[in-house]
Amino acid sequence: MGKNHVTHLVWDWNGTLLHDIDAVISATNASFREIGLPPITLERYRDLYCVPVPRFYERLMGRLPTDEEWAVMDEAFHRHYWALAETAGLAIGARQLLVEWQEAGLTQSLCSLAPHEYLIPLVRTHGIERHFIRVDGRVGQSTTGKAEQMMRHIAALEGVPPQRMVVIGDAVDDAVAARHVGARAVLYTGGSHSRASLEAAGVPVVDTLEEAVREAERMADE
Repeated sequence: MGKNHVTHLVWDWNGTLLHDIDAVISATNASFREIGLPPITLERYRDLYCVPVPRFYERLMGRLPTDEEWAVMDEAFHRHYWALAETAGLAIGARQLLVEWQEAGLTQSLCSLAPHEYLIPLVRTHGIERHFIRVDGRVGQSTTGKAEQMMRHIAALEGVPPQRMVVIGDAVDDAVAARHVGARAVLYTGGSHSRASLEAAGVPVVDTLEEAVREAERMADE
């Protein structure tokens, strides 16, 4: 592995390290019920999901939700999701990969659009906070994608240039955010997007987190 080239991984949380897609689907359908929308399957969710989230609802409804509808759905989703997220486990192999990367003398961090005040306790519950040199969740509202959050995260990682970073996430938005800051990305199919929609991002797409880390190592040797 080219340790002197890519020395830092930036992990996404929801749908990547945290295997929460079942909680997401349950919370989505619970929020849909509250405004009279029919339930959605996992396959349809992955085909349609996008960021910012109001555009996802536009794909489903054929129009953008009204401000009132959006407020109801957003509140309902998060109410149901955070009740379910506590029972979600880490993705297969995640814990061991974090340990191995750290033990190899390499650094990693966590950048998420989950609210910071919810993210930190959940990361601590899983006992993995010590593997990251920084953990950043969202502060304030978010109706846009991850690019601005990634810029703030990268700026706080003093001494680690973006060209030596690989972002590992489960959404096209993770690749967009990586490109925005000059980093590279690998996308994982275990979360919110279908393989077909991820491949449209033009970056490597993998089916396991172990493959994602191996791909990051391969990038280090380019």
